[in-house]
Amino acid sequence: MAKELTSRNENYSQWYNDIVVKADLAEQSAVRGCMVIKPYGYAIWEKMQSLLDAEFKKSGVQNAYFPLFIPKSFFSREAEHVEGFAKECAVVTHHRLMNDPEGKGVVVDPDAKLEEELIVRPTSETIIWSVYKNWIKSWRDLPILCNQWCNVVRWEMRTRPFLRTAEFLWQEGHTAHATSEEAQAKAEEMVHVYADFARNAMAMPVVVGHKSPNERFAGALDTLTIEAMMQDGKALQAGTSHFLGQNFAKSFDVKYTDNEGKEQYVWATSWGVSTRLMGALIMAHSDDNGLVLPPVLAPIQVVMVPIYKTAEERSAVLDKFEDIRKELEALGISCKIDSRDTLRPGFKFAEWELKGVPVRIAMGARDLANGTVEVARRDTLSKETLSVEGIGAHIKDLLSEIQENIYNIALERRDSRVRKCDSWEEFKTEIQKGGFLLCHWDGTAETEQKIKDETKATIRCIPVDSFVCEEKGFDIYSGKPSERRVIFAISY
Repeated sequence: MAKELTSRNENYSQWYNDIVVKADLAEQSAVRGCMVIKPYGYAIWEKMQSLLDAEFKKSGVQNAYFPLFIPKSFFSREAEHVEGFAKECAVVTHHRLMNDPEGKGVVVDPDAKLEEELIVRPTSETIIWSVYKNWIKSWRDLPILCNQWCNVVRWEMRTRPFLRTAEFLWQEGHTAHATSEEAQAKAEEMVHVYADFARNAMAMPVVVGHKSPNERFAGALDTLTIEAMMQDGKALQAGTSHFLGQNFAKSFDVKYTDNEGKEQYVWATSWGVSTRLMGALIMAHSDDNGLVLPPVLAPIQVVMVPIYKTAEERSAVLDKFEDIRKELEALGISCKIDSRDTLRPGFKFAEWELKGVPVRIAMGARDLANGTVEVARRDTLSKETLSVEGIGAHIKDLLSEIQENIYNIALERRDSRVRKCDSWEEFKTEIQKGGFLLCHWDGTAETEQKIKDETKATIRCIPVDSFVCEEKGFDIYSGKPSERRVIFAISY
């Protein structure tokens, strides 16, 4: 099978697009900026959903669903929020089509104009807080811990599958609390749920930190983030959790009566991850042979390919594979027997390699006679011959080893591209090489904006769990005093 993948070193962007298409993850649709997520790609997303959803529920969160359409007037209630999303909003103005009287196809019926225009949700804070007003009266009604899995629309001008699309899938959690402390604790709890998921399921090292004021979510008092580094040295914001203060409660007049009979405004959080995680998964681990999937998220963890010359050999090998399949599935390992008889084994090997299946088992007549199989690892592209006896336990251990190895490779790659930088001239050169630069910042939005304007670099976060560097120094741009280093990078 000719993979025909562009090399990462030759054209990283095209390499990424090639993998999305050729590994059968997604394809472009007839609508600009919108993608079709194919079954194999969606199976990975379903695994992400399942694992995250279980963690949310452990923390007391319940799933709900809120409307796709939001009255335009709701957006005007929170000025900073509307300013943050105004340029990306899709607006519904009419509710009916009609045949063109001049015979030029279908047109909007001018008599079907909506009394109030509707926004196709770019995020749901406004519609949800209009509902929470009806749910919250007393301190006994708090906290409310809701999440929804849904699609949102942000009319992006420049799109790329999974990373930035006009419509994408995500989850958005929205919680309401009696106190600021409770809300802030929830926001911190959820960002660490994301970080644990990224590290343990995606095998992707991330930094947890606070966003700078310029980079915060529109309408938030604080935004916590997980930041990952891709193989080309660019940063990717992989998930965010926001402490919203009382901004939305005040905008929608959401109050509760406390246990002393006094009325108080509610405190809020929101938090979310999206199908952008799929893009992160591709770029964090894949190689010039195709997708590399951590076993925890692989829809197929083991693929079995028979090698035969005669129908009798084929039948005998497939029978043995059935025994192995039962053994593996009893251990909770997902597997597939590739019994297609119209394709050569070499073609199948290349196809499953391209799709990132962590382990491949091959068996021919000689292996069958010897009681052995050939086991190939996708992460290292190495092979070994093993006894069929006890193969299930061996594969189970091997999958754990592969998961750990993929994480360690990504961690070593990232850490090798993190460095301190103390002068503006050095910064301008180093930032073009990619990676995370640990630099002093004077804490002002003005300095941050000037650095972005001149270099396209942004403050990815003020780290709290990795690369924390609290030391006195001087801002690389303004020369003003600074108490700590922050992470600068060029991002997706």
